[in-house]
Amino acid sequence: MLRLDSATAFLLVSLALPGAAAAWDRGRVEKFAVLPDGASGPEGLEVDAFGNVYAATFGFTAAGSATGEGQIFVFDRHGRFERQLSVAGSSPHLLGLRFHPQTGKLLVIDFGSGVVLDVNPRTGASTPFLTLPATLPHPGGAGLNDVTFDRAGNVYVSDSFQGIIWKTGPAGGVAAAWVDSDLLRTSGVPPFGANGIRFNRDESVLFACNTGNDTVVEIPVNGGAAGTPVVFSNSVNGADGLLIDDDDNLWVVANQADEIVVLDPSGKTIAKLGDFRGRIRHGAPVGLLFPASLRFSGRDLLVTNLSLDLRLFSPDFVTGDSSFAAEVSRYTISRLRARIPHVRDDDDDDD
Repeated sequence: MLRLDSATAFLLVSLALPGAAAAWDRGRVEKFAVLPDGASGPEGLEVDAFGNVYAATFGFTAAGSATGEGQIFVFDRHGRFERQLSVAGSSPHLLGLRFHPQTGKLLVIDFGSGVVLDVNPRTGASTPFLTLPATLPHPGGAGLNDVTFDRAGNVYVSDSFQGIIWKTGPAGGVAAAWVDSDLLRTSGVPPFGANGIRFNRDESVLFACNTGNDTVVEIPVNGGAAGTPVVFSNSVNGADGLLIDDDDNLWVVANQADEIVVLDPSGKTIAKLGDFRGRIRHGAPVGLLFPASLRFSGRDLLVTNLSLDLRLFSPDFVTGDSSFAAEVSRYTISRLRARIPHVRDDDDDDD
Protein backbone atom coordinates (compact mmCIF):
# COMPACT_ATOMS: atom_id res chain seq x y z
CA MET A 1 0.00 0.00 0.00
CA LEU A 2 1.30 3.44 -0.93
CA ARG A 3 1.65 5.70 2.13
CA LEU A 4 2.01 9.47 1.89
CA ASP A 5 3.65 11.69 4.45
CA SER A 6 1.47 14.55 5.75
CA ALA A 7 3.19 17.28 3.71
CA THR A 8 2.73 15.37 0.43
CA ALA A 9 -0.91 14.58 1.25
CA PHE A 10 -1.64 18.24 1.98
CA LEU A 11 -0.03 19.31 -1.32
CA LEU A 12 -2.09 16.82 -3.34
CA VAL A 13 -5.34 17.83 -1.65
CA SER A 14 -4.56 21.51 -2.30
CA LEU A 15 -3.91 20.84 -5.96
CA ALA A 16 -7.12 18.84 -6.25
CA LEU A 17 -9.28 21.68 -4.96
CA PRO A 18 -9.61 24.42 -7.61
CA GLY A 19 -8.94 27.85 -6.17
CA ALA A 20 -8.23 26.55 -2.66
CA ALA A 21 -4.86 28.22 -2.32
CA ALA A 22 -6.23 31.61 -3.42
CA ALA A 23 -9.60 31.45 -1.68
CA TRP A 24 -8.94 33.87 1.17
CA ASP A 25 -6.14 36.37 0.67
CA ARG A 26 -5.43 38.16 3.96
CA GLY A 27 -2.94 40.56 2.45
CA ARG A 28 0.42 41.68 3.79
CA VAL A 29 0.39 43.42 7.17
CA GLU A 30 3.22 45.94 7.54
CA LYS A 31 4.39 48.02 10.45
CA PHE A 32 3.31 51.61 9.76
CA ALA A 33 4.49 53.27 12.98
CA VAL A 34 5.95 52.41 16.38
CA LEU A 35 4.92 54.48 19.36
CA PRO A 36 7.76 55.95 21.43
CA ASP A 37 9.25 54.08 24.38
CA GLY A 38 7.00 54.20 27.42
CA ALA A 39 3.76 54.66 25.46
CA SER A 40 0.77 52.50 26.28
CA GLY A 41 -1.35 50.64 23.76
CA PRO A 42 -2.99 52.74 21.01
CA GLU A 43 -6.77 52.40 20.71
CA GLY A 44 -8.38 55.36 18.92
CA LEU A 45 -7.18 56.34 15.45
CA GLU A 46 -7.81 59.30 13.16
CA VAL A 47 -6.35 60.66 9.91
CA ASP A 48 -6.59 64.37 9.08
CA ALA A 49 -7.00 66.03 5.69
CA PHE A 50 -3.22 66.12 5.20
CA GLY A 51 -2.71 62.43 5.94
CA ASN A 52 -1.35 62.96 9.45
CA VAL A 53 -2.25 60.09 11.78
CA TYR A 54 -3.43 60.55 15.38
CA ALA A 55 -3.37 57.61 17.82
CA ALA A 56 -4.95 57.92 21.27
CA THR A 57 -3.64 55.55 23.93
CA PHE A 58 -5.84 53.49 26.23
CA GLY A 59 -3.44 53.82 29.14
CA PHE A 60 -2.58 50.16 29.72
CA THR A 61 0.67 48.28 29.18
CA ALA A 62 1.62 44.73 30.09
CA ALA A 63 2.69 46.13 33.48
CA GLY A 64 -0.71 47.67 34.25
CA SER A 65 -2.39 51.06 34.17
CA ALA A 66 -0.65 54.29 33.20
CA THR A 67 -0.93 57.42 35.32
CA GLY A 68 -1.18 61.10 34.49
CA GLU A 69 -2.88 62.66 31.49
CA GLY A 70 -3.97 60.79 28.38
CA GLN A 71 -1.62 60.78 25.41
CA ILE A 72 -2.08 61.24 21.68
CA PHE A 73 0.79 60.46 19.30
CA VAL A 74 0.89 62.12 15.88
CA PHE A 75 2.68 60.67 12.83
CA ASP A 76 3.01 61.96 9.29
CA ARG A 77 1.57 60.10 6.30
CA HIS A 78 4.71 57.95 6.10
CA GLY A 79 4.61 56.86 9.76
CA ARG A 80 7.31 59.23 10.97
CA PHE A 81 6.76 60.50 14.51
CA GLU A 82 5.75 64.17 14.62
CA ARG A 83 4.69 65.04 18.17
CA GLN A 84 3.15 63.87 21.42
CA LEU A 85 0.12 65.55 22.96
CA SER A 86 -0.67 65.37 26.66
CA VAL A 87 -4.42 65.97 26.78
CA ALA A 88 -4.86 68.57 29.50
CA GLY A 89 -7.15 67.59 32.34
CA SER A 90 -7.86 64.10 31.02
CA SER A 91 -7.57 60.67 32.58
CA PRO A 92 -4.90 58.29 31.21
CA HIS A 93 -7.57 56.29 29.40
CA LEU A 94 -8.54 57.65 25.97
CA LEU A 95 -10.54 55.85 23.30
CA GLY A 96 -12.15 57.05 20.05
CA LEU A 97 -11.23 60.35 18.40
CA ARG A 98 -12.43 62.12 15.25
CA PHE A 99 -12.34 65.51 13.61
CA HIS A 100 -15.81 67.04 13.40
CA PRO A 101 -16.62 67.25 9.66
CA GLN A 102 -18.14 70.75 9.95
CA THR A 103 -16.32 72.54 12.77
CA GLY A 104 -12.94 70.82 12.41
CA LYS A 105 -12.73 70.24 16.17
CA LEU A 106 -10.76 67.20 17.31
CA LEU A 107 -13.15 65.32 19.59
CA VAL A 108 -11.50 62.80 21.91
CA ILE A 109 -13.28 60.37 24.20
CA ASP A 110 -11.93 60.37 27.75
CA PHE A 111 -13.11 56.91 28.77
CA GLY A 112 -11.80 57.26 32.30
CA SER A 113 -13.73 60.46 32.98
CA GLY A 114 -16.88 59.74 30.96
CA VAL A 115 -16.63 62.87 28.83
CA VAL A 116 -15.84 63.86 25.24
CA LEU A 117 -13.16 66.55 25.00
CA ASP A 118 -12.48 69.21 22.37
CA VAL A 119 -8.69 68.92 22.06
CA ASN A 120 -6.29 71.35 20.38
CA PRO A 121 -4.38 69.12 17.91
CA ARG A 122 -1.20 71.18 18.29
CA THR A 123 -1.00 71.77 22.05
CA GLY A 124 -3.24 69.22 23.76
CA ALA A 125 -5.26 71.92 25.52
CA SER A 126 -8.81 70.68 26.06
CA THR A 127 -12.31 71.73 27.07
CA PRO A 128 -15.38 69.51 27.68
CA PHE A 129 -17.50 69.09 24.55
CA LEU A 130 -20.02 66.39 25.51
CA THR A 131 -21.04 65.44 29.02
CA LEU A 132 -23.59 62.94 30.33
CA PRO A 133 -26.64 63.53 32.50
CA ALA A 134 -25.99 63.53 36.23
CA THR A 135 -28.19 60.44 36.65
CA LEU A 136 -27.60 57.52 34.30
CA PRO A 137 -30.42 55.17 33.25
CA HIS A 138 -28.66 51.96 34.35
CA PRO A 139 -26.53 50.86 37.34
CA GLY A 140 -22.80 51.31 37.07
CA GLY A 141 -20.80 53.96 35.30
CA ALA A 142 -20.54 54.98 31.69
CA GLY A 143 -18.07 53.56 29.18
CA LEU A 144 -17.88 56.06 26.33
CA ASN A 145 -16.12 54.46 23.41
CA ASP A 146 -16.57 55.68 19.80
CA VAL A 147 -17.88 58.82 18.11
CA THR A 148 -19.52 59.50 14.76
CA PHE A 149 -21.60 62.20 13.00
CA ASP A 150 -24.59 62.57 10.73
CA ARG A 151 -24.74 64.97 7.78
CA ALA A 152 -26.33 67.65 9.95
CA GLY A 153 -23.27 67.59 12.23
CA ASN A 154 -25.00 65.92 15.18
CA VAL A 155 -22.65 63.92 17.36
CA TYR A 156 -23.27 60.28 18.41
CA VAL A 157 -21.23 58.45 21.06
CA SER A 158 -21.40 54.76 21.98
CA ASP A 159 -21.51 53.74 25.64
CA SER A 160 -20.15 50.23 26.20
CA PHE A 161 -21.46 49.88 29.76
CA GLN A 162 -24.84 51.63 29.64
CA GLY A 163 -25.75 50.11 26.26
CA ILE A 164 -26.71 53.52 24.94
CA ILE A 165 -25.93 55.64 21.90
CA TRP A 166 -25.79 59.23 23.18
CA LYS A 167 -26.50 62.24 20.96
CA THR A 168 -25.85 65.98 21.00
CA GLY A 169 -26.07 68.75 18.41
CA PRO A 170 -23.00 70.07 16.55
CA ALA A 171 -22.08 72.39 19.46
CA GLY A 172 -22.03 69.61 22.06
CA GLY A 173 -23.39 69.94 25.58
CA VAL A 174 -25.26 67.47 27.79
CA ALA A 175 -26.09 64.39 25.75
CA ALA A 176 -29.46 62.68 25.48
CA ALA A 177 -29.98 58.94 25.04
CA TRP A 178 -30.75 58.43 21.33
CA VAL A 179 -31.16 54.65 21.63
CA ASP A 180 -31.01 52.34 24.67
CA SER A 181 -31.00 48.58 24.04
CA ASP A 182 -30.06 45.25 25.60
CA LEU A 183 -28.44 44.44 22.25
CA LEU A 184 -25.85 47.14 23.05
CA ARG A 185 -24.96 45.69 26.48
CA THR A 186 -22.98 42.54 27.25
CA SER A 187 -21.94 40.10 29.92
CA GLY A 188 -19.30 38.61 27.63
CA VAL A 189 -15.53 38.93 27.22
CA PRO A 190 -14.16 41.51 26.59
CA PRO A 191 -16.74 43.21 28.87
CA PHE A 192 -17.54 45.97 26.37
CA GLY A 193 -20.93 46.27 24.67
CA ALA A 194 -21.56 49.11 22.20
CA ASN A 195 -18.28 50.00 20.51
CA GLY A 196 -17.61 51.13 16.92
CA ILE A 197 -20.49 53.07 15.33
CA ARG A 198 -21.06 54.36 11.79
CA PHE A 199 -23.96 55.35 9.55
CA ASN A 200 -24.46 53.76 6.15
CA ARG A 201 -24.22 56.07 3.14
CA ASP A 202 -27.85 57.27 3.07
CA GLU A 203 -28.08 57.41 6.89
CA SER A 204 -31.00 54.98 6.94
CA VAL A 205 -29.11 52.74 9.40
CA LEU A 206 -26.60 53.25 12.21
CA PHE A 207 -24.48 50.15 12.69
CA ALA A 208 -22.95 49.44 16.12
CA CYS A 209 -20.50 46.74 17.14
CA ASN A 210 -21.08 44.84 20.39
CA THR A 211 -17.66 43.54 21.38
CA GLY A 212 -18.59 41.12 24.17
CA ASN A 213 -21.49 39.64 22.20
CA ASP A 214 -19.48 39.28 18.94
CA THR A 215 -22.28 41.03 17.05
CA VAL A 216 -22.93 43.92 14.71
CA VAL A 217 -26.23 45.61 15.53
CA GLU A 218 -28.41 47.41 12.97
CA ILE A 219 -30.36 50.45 14.18
CA PRO A 220 -32.88 51.73 11.59
CA VAL A 221 -33.17 55.51 11.30
CA ASN A 222 -36.28 57.41 10.19
CA GLY A 223 -36.27 61.19 10.15
CA GLY A 224 -33.34 61.24 12.54
CA ALA A 225 -35.12 59.04 15.09
CA ALA A 226 -33.82 55.61 16.06
CA GLY A 227 -35.94 52.53 15.42
CA THR A 228 -35.74 49.14 17.12
CA PRO A 229 -32.24 47.62 17.02
CA VAL A 230 -31.78 44.13 15.56
CA VAL A 231 -28.73 41.91 15.14
CA PHE A 232 -27.22 42.38 11.69
CA SER A 233 -24.42 39.81 12.04
CA ASN A 234 -23.24 37.32 14.66
CA SER A 235 -19.89 35.65 15.35
CA VAL A 236 -17.50 38.52 14.64
CA ASN A 237 -15.03 37.60 17.37
CA GLY A 238 -14.63 40.75 19.46
CA ALA A 239 -16.33 43.22 17.08
CA ASP A 240 -14.58 46.52 17.86
CA GLY A 241 -13.83 49.39 15.46
CA LEU A 242 -16.01 49.95 12.39
CA LEU A 243 -15.83 51.71 9.02
CA ILE A 244 -18.29 51.76 6.12
CA ASP A 245 -16.97 52.25 2.59
CA ASP A 246 -18.56 53.90 -0.46
CA ASP A 247 -20.27 50.61 -1.39
CA ASP A 248 -21.82 50.27 2.08
CA ASN A 249 -19.52 47.39 2.99
CA LEU A 250 -18.76 47.19 6.72
CA TRP A 251 -15.11 46.85 7.74
CA VAL A 252 -15.12 45.46 11.28
CA VAL A 253 -12.15 44.92 13.58
CA ALA A 254 -12.35 41.49 15.24
CA ASN A 255 -10.08 42.11 18.21
CA GLN A 256 -10.14 38.52 19.51
CA ALA A 257 -9.48 37.02 16.08
CA ASP A 258 -6.71 39.51 15.16
CA GLU A 259 -8.30 40.29 11.81
CA ILE A 260 -10.50 42.67 9.84
CA VAL A 261 -13.83 41.20 8.72
CA VAL A 262 -15.56 42.81 5.73
CA LEU A 263 -19.33 42.35 5.45
CA ASP A 264 -21.39 43.37 2.43
CA PRO A 265 -24.70 45.26 2.89
CA SER A 266 -26.56 41.94 3.21
CA GLY A 267 -24.32 40.79 6.05
CA LYS A 268 -22.33 38.28 3.99
CA THR A 269 -18.64 37.99 4.83
CA ILE A 270 -16.71 38.93 1.69
CA ALA A 271 -13.19 39.21 3.10
CA LYS A 272 -11.00 38.60 6.10
CA LEU A 273 -7.85 40.70 6.16
CA GLY A 274 -4.73 40.58 8.28
CA ASP A 275 -3.66 38.19 11.00
CA PHE A 276 -1.27 37.76 13.93
CA ARG A 277 1.92 35.92 12.98
CA GLY A 278 2.26 34.27 16.37
CA ARG A 279 5.36 36.05 17.62
CA ILE A 280 6.65 39.19 19.30
CA ARG A 281 9.78 40.69 17.74
CA HIS A 282 11.86 43.31 19.57
CA GLY A 283 8.93 43.86 21.93
CA ALA A 284 6.38 44.50 19.13
CA PRO A 285 3.74 42.17 17.67
CA VAL A 286 4.24 40.82 14.16
CA GLY A 287 0.95 41.43 12.36
CA LEU A 288 -2.26 42.32 14.18
CA LEU A 289 -2.56 41.69 17.92
CA PHE A 290 -5.79 42.73 19.65
CA PRO A 291 -6.47 45.31 16.93
CA ALA A 292 -8.91 48.05 17.93
CA SER A 293 -9.53 50.90 15.46
CA LEU A 294 -9.08 51.33 11.73
CA ARG A 295 -8.98 54.17 9.19
CA PHE A 296 -8.63 54.42 5.45
CA SER A 297 -5.61 56.44 4.34
CA GLY A 298 -5.37 56.69 0.57
CA ARG A 299 -5.24 53.12 -0.70
CA ASP A 300 -4.15 51.82 2.69
CA LEU A 301 -5.93 50.64 5.79
CA LEU A 302 -4.34 51.64 9.11
CA VAL A 303 -5.07 49.61 12.25
CA THR A 304 -4.07 50.20 15.88
CA ASN A 305 -2.62 47.23 17.74
CA LEU A 306 -3.92 47.66 21.29
CA SER A 307 -2.17 44.40 22.25
CA LEU A 308 -4.17 44.29 25.47
CA ASP A 309 -3.82 41.49 28.01
CA LEU A 310 -7.35 41.27 29.41
CA ARG A 311 -6.03 39.49 32.52
CA LEU A 312 -5.08 42.96 33.77
CA PHE A 313 -8.79 43.37 34.61
CA SER A 314 -9.64 39.84 35.74
CA PRO A 315 -7.77 36.51 35.77
CA ASP A 316 -10.91 35.01 34.24
CA PHE A 317 -10.44 37.12 31.09
CA VAL A 318 -7.82 34.80 29.65
CA THR A 319 -7.74 34.58 25.83
CA GLY A 320 -5.55 32.92 23.24
CA ASP A 321 -3.62 36.18 22.83
CA SER A 322 -3.06 36.84 26.53
CA SER A 323 0.43 35.40 26.82
CA PHE A 324 1.55 37.21 23.64
CA ALA A 325 0.12 40.55 24.81
CA ALA A 326 1.97 40.13 28.10
CA GLU A 327 5.26 40.16 26.14
CA VAL A 328 4.59 43.43 24.29
CA SER A 329 6.67 46.45 25.29
CA ARG A 330 6.52 48.44 22.01
CA TYR A 331 3.12 49.35 20.61
CA THR A 332 2.40 49.72 16.91
CA ILE A 333 0.07 50.82 14.15
CA SER A 334 -0.19 48.40 11.23
CA ARG A 335 -0.82 49.04 7.55
CA LEU A 336 -2.30 46.85 4.83
CA ARG A 337 -3.89 47.45 1.47
CA ALA A 338 -7.52 48.59 1.71
CA ARG A 339 -8.54 46.00 -0.83
CA ILE A 340 -11.22 43.33 -0.95
CA PRO A 341 -9.52 40.41 -2.70
CA HIS A 342 -11.22 38.42 -5.43
CA VAL A 343 -12.34 35.07 -4.08
CA ARG A 344 -12.03 32.29 -6.62
CA ASP A 345 -14.60 29.56 -6.92
CA ASP A 346 -14.81 26.42 -9.01
CA ASP A 347 -16.46 28.28 -11.91
CA ASP A 348 -13.41 30.55 -12.28
CA ASP A 349 -11.42 27.62 -13.65
CA ASP A 350 -13.84 27.34 -16.58
CA ASP A 351 -13.38 30.97 -17.72
